[in-house]
Amino acid sequence: MHHFHYSGSDLQCESVDLAAVAGLYGTPTYVYSAATMEDNFRRLQRGLAGLDAQLCYAMKANSNLAILRHFSNLGAGFDLVSGGEIRRVLAAGGNVQTSVFAGVGKTEAEIALALENGIFSFHVESEPELARINHVAGKLGVKAPIAIRVNPDVDAHTHAKITTGKSDNKFGIPLKYAAAAYEAAAKYPNLKIKGVQMHIGSQLTSVAPFVEAVEKVAPFAADLKARFGITYFSIGGGMGIIYKDALASGQQAWWDAQPADKRPLTPESYGAALVPLLQPLGLKILLEHGRFMVGNSGALLSRVEHLKRGAGKNFLIVDAAMNDLVRPAMYDSYHEIVPVHRDSSRRALVTDVVGPICESGDCFAKDRQLQEVGEGELIAFLSAGAYGYTMASRYNTRGMAAEVLVKGSAFELINARETFEQMIAGEKVPAFLK
Repeated sequence: MHHFHYSGSDLQCESVDLAAVAGLYGTPTYVYSAATMEDNFRRLQRGLAGLDAQLCYAMKANSNLAILRHFSNLGAGFDLVSGGEIRRVLAAGGNVQTSVFAGVGKTEAEIALALENGIFSFHVESEPELARINHVAGKLGVKAPIAIRVNPDVDAHTHAKITTGKSDNKFGIPLKYAAAAYEAAAKYPNLKIKGVQMHIGSQLTSVAPFVEAVEKVAPFAADLKARFGITYFSIGGGMGIIYKDALASGQQAWWDAQPADKRPLTPESYGAALVPLLQPLGLKILLEHGRFMVGNSGALLSRVEHLKRGAGKNFLIVDAAMNDLVRPAMYDSYHEIVPVHRDSSRRALVTDVVGPICESGDCFAKDRQLQEVGEGELIAFLSAGAYGYTMASRYNTRGMAAEVLVKGSAFELINARETFEQMIAGEKVPAFLK
């Protein structure tokens, strides 16, 4: 569920007209719903009732300081994958001591930063990493808490670029070699074995791969508890969101109209399937969801530059581009595109929706049917709260978009649009070229 809807003819986020946001802050602008984030967080908590569960928001999905503070206020820890993300959590007033540090290439400086700030645990991806963490912990005179990420070789049936749980992915240690890895970890004097971790991929729309992975790894977790006294099992994240029918999916009537066997994966069905498998372990359960927490909480506002009519093809050219939202170009991803002001009297338009960048890949949608919109009018790319701003770039010397957070009838700029001066502030012409 989410909080984007039409009030009469005008698209709103919670109780805020999106046209008012664009009028004040311009376009392209990301707009996020605080209520949607809280609703997603609370529903997942309720779905896991009966477990000692800690939700660690996977902040790579959206790392704005205001959003981190919002989740921290709700009680979230964080799933961190860089030293920069550790610093962001600290800057937002979040708690590193309930957070985990993942990633295949942690540097010594990043490991030290995590240890100095009391990281809950490292999620270790390889045996060489065990040695590196042990070395850094020894220099600091501490024991580093670790869990090894095991790869259960489960096909998540998701996009090839976001699957992580198969044997040919770069992540984790194959389950059949994991016992030996734990034996090796136990011999390091500066490591404390604390748990076990897995994560099989992103944008999963069925509970079946989660069940298969837990069923594979749970017996191993039970064995680790008996042998090494582990205290937690992290089952990762990956729950998907709705991209098609995104606007309708925010309404209860839409959900009620879906056949029972076709309804999207929800926190309730996710919890119902996994809680019975996890309860017997008697371990703390960590979850690291990102997209599910923020994906449907965001929209990217854009303004129409003009409609270019070609021979058998229309091009709706907008001021947002692949540098602002790269997912369609990178993953062939679908985002629902809707007018900010809808008018049922207008005819339908079939068009490609494209940005101004000098790349054929700068295309958000092909042959998409939309309400006809004209120069200067606003559209919204829905379900853009995850992997939108965090994957954005300055390609074509285009400044980073603005970001706005909505709560009820209030909204505030949480990241100002980047200026040209800010873009080039770190650059200089060397003396030998002057």
